[in-house]
Amino acid sequence: MNPLHGALRRRLLIASAAALAVPHAQAQAPHRPGEALKPRALVFPRDHGTHNETRTEWWYLTGHAKNAQGRDFGFQVTFFRSRVDGTQDLQSRLAAKQLLFAHAAITDVQGGTLVHDQRIARWNGEPPAQAERGVFASARDTQVLLRDWQLTRGGDGVYTTRVAGAELTIDLRATPAQTWLLQGEDGFSRKGPDATQASFYVSQPHLAVRGTLGLKGERFEVQGTAWLDHEWSEALLHPEAVGWDWIGMNLFDGHSLTAFQLRRKDGSKVWAGGSFRASGSAQSPTDIYRFRPGEVDFKPQRWWTSPLTRARYPVEWVVRTPADFYTVKAVIDPQELDSRASTGTVYWEGLSDLIDSNGQPVGRGYLEMTGYAQRLVL
Repeated sequence: MNPLHGALRRRLLIASAAALAVPHAQAQAPHRPGEALKPRALVFPRDHGTHNETRTEWWYLTGHAKNAQGRDFGFQVTFFRSRVDGTQDLQSRLAAKQLLFAHAAITDVQGGTLVHDQRIARWNGEPPAQAERGVFASARDTQVLLRDWQLTRGGDGVYTTRVAGAELTIDLRATPAQTWLLQGEDGFSRKGPDATQASFYVSQPHLAVRGTLGLKGERFEVQGTAWLDHEWSEALLHPEAVGWDWIGMNLFDGHSLTAFQLRRKDGSKVWAGGSFRASGSAQSPTDIYRFRPGEVDFKPQRWWTSPLTRARYPVEWVVRTPADFYTVKAVIDPQELDSRASTGTVYWEGLSDLIDSNGQPVGRGYLEMTGYAQRLVL
């Protein structure tokens, strides 16, 4: 174990007494659209489901897997929900009160390529009206359907995702090996200096994955490890922020690392955060360290320019956290997603390796970078 991990464990133990003295967030009145989010106690499985009263929400499954011959893949399935403010008071069953988007991608490490697809549909927010059209998100638990694409969570906590695209298919079961991780303070995650810039943010690291990936007509039986994020918010971006850089890393020893920064156009940091959770299934103040903004820095080391959009992305970083100084390296450079046909954004999201300050590979997960092609608009 890296000696810095041992030092962090000691910090976790020292911090636990103070954390235990902080009361849990109290239940609040229902959130009203347009109001700033306020801390509250999360209730599961309800809060694994959709929160249609908030402006933006996503369920985000990423991971890596191999087939029996050792062929290496990354995969990503994301469902987004966006509230349409101008239609909320309309009574028509055809009113597009919500928009549902979905993105999916497979990184073929051996082939050095990324294949992706996308979907978009309108939804009136009421299950009975749209269920037969296959556009639906449940408020009771994770169950998001966009026609032939889906992400669901069963009563046993196992996630299932099925995606059928023009050049890719994803059919996976992801079984938790650890409990979910409440990011920020009991799931309430600040995203800027203004208290209104916040989200509710729940992660499920170290999911054991089995299933099939299809790529341009070939099918591969695979198994691996995944990470799921569920986040919902009313407002995320500070006015000066153009986008963010984020990593979610499953460490090989069972630890979990999250780090992010919101970034100005000149690359300077507006806000930062994240967490380090020690291995195991418990969720207590003694096994989670939540990073403060001044404790996280992203320093780009190498850049790649997209031949399609001419956007220039840092595909290698040094990320300073209280756990260690890590190097994050893209496994292949061309992992840009052009989603202008759905969400209207262009961003880089791809499988990446995590290397500790001793130069040893210690984990693998996903790096996401937004706001490099144009300012991100949520």
